Amino acid sequence: MGDLDRPVPKLPIPGKRNIMITSALPYVNNVPHLGNIIGCVLSADVFARYCRLRGYNAIYICGTDEYGTATETKAMEENSTPKQICDKYHAIHREVYKWFNISFDEFGRTSSPQQTEVCQAIFKKLLDNNWLSENTMKQLYCDKCERFLADRLVEGTCPTEGCNYDSARGDQCENCGKLLNPTELINPRCKQCKNTPRIRDTNHLFLELPQLKDKLVSYIESMSVAGSWSQNAIQTTNAWLKEGLKPRCITRDLKWGVPVPLDEFKDKVFYVWFDAPIGYVSITSCYTPDWEKWWKNPDNVELYQFMGKDNVPFHTVMFPSTLIGTGENWTMMKTISVTEYLNYEAGKFSKSKGVGVFGNDAKDTNIPVEVWRYYLLTNRPEVSDTLFTWSDLQAKLNSELLNNLGNFINRVLSFLAKPPGLGYGSIIPDAPGADSHPLTKKLAGEVGKYVEQYLEAMEKVKLKQGLKTAMSISSEGNAYLQESQFWKLYKEDQPSCSIVIKTSLGLVYLLACLLEPFIPSFSVEVFKQLNLPLEQASLCDEKGDMDRAKRPWDILPAGHKIGTPEPLFKELKDEEVEDYRRRFAGSQADRLERDEAEKAAKLAEQLKKKASVGGGKKQQAKKPASEAKSKGSVEREISITRLDIRVGLIKKVQKHPDADSLYVEEIDLGEGDCRTVVSGLVKYIPLEEMQDRKVCVLCNLKPASMRGIKSQAMVLAASNSDHTKVELVDPPPSAVVGERVTFQGFEGEPDDVLNPKKKVWETLQVDLQTNSDLVACYKDIPLTTSAGVCKVASISCGSIR
Repeated sequence: MGDLDRPVPKLPIPGKRNIMITSALPYVNNVPHLGNIIGCVLSADVFARYCRLRGYNAIYICGTDEYGTATETKAMEENSTPKQICDKYHAIHREVYKWFNISFDEFGRTSSPQQTEVCQAIFKKLLDNNWLSENTMKQLYCDKCERFLADRLVEGTCPTEGCNYDSARGDQCENCGKLLNPTELINPRCKQCKNTPRIRDTNHLFLELPQLKDKLVSYIESMSVAGSWSQNAIQTTNAWLKEGLKPRCITRDLKWGVPVPLDEFKDKVFYVWFDAPIGYVSITSCYTPDWEKWWKNPDNVELYQFMGKDNVPFHTVMFPSTLIGTGENWTMMKTISVTEYLNYEAGKFSKSKGVGVFGNDAKDTNIPVEVWRYYLLTNRPEVSDTLFTWSDLQAKLNSELLNNLGNFINRVLSFLAKPPGLGYGSIIPDAPGADSHPLTKKLAGEVGKYVEQYLEAMEKVKLKQGLKTAMSISSEGNAYLQESQFWKLYKEDQPSCSIVIKTSLGLVYLLACLLEPFIPSFSVEVFKQLNLPLEQASLCDEKGDMDRAKRPWDILPAGHKIGTPEPLFKELKDEEVEDYRRRFAGSQADRLERDEAEKAAKLAEQLKKKASVGGGKKQQAKKPASEAKSKGSVEREISITRLDIRVGLIKKVQKHPDADSLYVEEIDLGEGDCRTVVSGLVKYIPLEEMQDRKVCVLCNLKPASMRGIKSQAMVLAASNSDHTKVELVDPPPSAVVGERVTFQGFEGEPDDVLNPKKKVWETLQVDLQTNSDLVACYKDIPLTTSAGVCKVASISCGSIR
């Protein structure tokens, strides 16, 4: 079925306005957060929908950016291949954008064969035209991994005075924020194997930007004016030019990327910022084999590009220089629309740290998609950074969508739907004389001005202004209803009432059209309640839509029967806002831990209630024989000997597929088969430090399901007082796998399974701590193996659990 179901690809049409829209390709190393969504795909979607309503021949091209170091690093973290990472996150991105109603004509990916073909063809043109040079760079090389290390594959101590952060990345220190080169790090180490790399010479290819400068500047000076580039785009571009263009390296010593098609560079791939913008072209080639009719047709096609401010120089300097250097007749970017950052409550959205509301989070709330879209677009950071707050979202929903827009539409449709004698029986009345009705003429004049302002804003890609202007028409409609007192007119002057109602219905239709680019699911519902096909929505000059907008009483025909009116929005209450604020506080890892703790508390409460219900002989009969007690039996003393703590060896470890904060380990405990153990250690201990490591394992806890995976034991770890640092309890290196950890002076056999109702573990755990010598102890008695005591790396007087 697949290809048969695809719509016929659109191609440029002579004599029509042909617009190609792209948004910065989202990277596939995490779930997109709201800042990512408003910064590129949602903004571009609004403009694409607007263009279609205007009757322009428009296509919207996007996809996931899949090559480069970040993908390789993420693959290492999740113990998978780069392709598996890309497949996983491409599907997640696609699902998130589908829920947000993003109307791509093609949503592809840069790991396609078409990307390799187009990218290498552009490279060969640059090579043939002598715009490339070869230079030697000094780069860190890991002898153990037998590879040059890209920036993010190196960690070490930050060289910045006063910082000394010991886990700074090769490109930037997360602690002080300083941009770095890997060779600047003190005591650098390979992120994968922890060995110290050495500096080695490596040859790379460079795009000669200085030689292309004159052609580039000519393009920027003409197009930034013709395309009304946003001010932040112009400022960033001019800053790059003022600083002086330098040759830009376009190759990397990586395996995951588009291969460089030269024998002497066969072990290298293209730098992601060279190949990623070419993804717009290759994804278009997946959309249609006639892609050149879009991309090599500058006289008939306008290219609009949407992105966050951090992507600007790659689209105004790097990508245009690349296209110019080929000497071919490319469709160059006409207009660039750039957003600043959307911040979250008290801080920044962060994919790497999991801070903020992510696309799948929004989907999992009870807040409809049109509310999310509306809020993000009214809060679009066009000139400066803006702030997401839950209280602001609540205010915009309740006051603007519910009390203004929803209230106006529902009042009009509900009154029309009332039975004759109280309303119009759902039939639109005729309204002769509307053009001479004073109040209606005044309204039409105001609405006409707003429609012109809306079109002007949208043509200049001032989306926030366009949305605000459309909402002003709703405010005018509410004022018109109030001033006309239509409920009185119905009894006292029905012809005038019919004028007011028919005019107001025209505004309802107009609002559904003007707001469709912003909140399309709202428009779908309004058209349903108007009993009209959504395909009728249009803002075309050729069809006379804009002229009719200035005569709203002429928009809908008399005699048309509407559908069933229903409220369009629901109030967001204070207690719901507080619940969302609490749910989404902290990082995704923090939330997961809270969720697990809440589930455990609920389960404990259920078990407690269950234990207190029933009794007598019937309940006793249901107990297993192993738990049956004679009248004279005494409950066994809670002693450390009841814990079965053994030396284990982690044979395999990977991230939990459904929980970012959890590891899933396969641990050898000398039993033949490994046990599966789920541990919440991701944010404390790197994946590579968990591999092939001896650990202390509590083996007789009752197995528990952790996000769909049954954990059959628990790895012991120590944490400091505020739980900001966690370290594994380490047996001596020569300890025997499977041997039981002992406590001098305590003898006895462990329970087969600890009874959770008796809280044996919880009672003993409070006395498990590390001492000042970093030895793991129970009441000052060391955890001991045949090879010596168990210790931690640095946490003294810490709690063990």
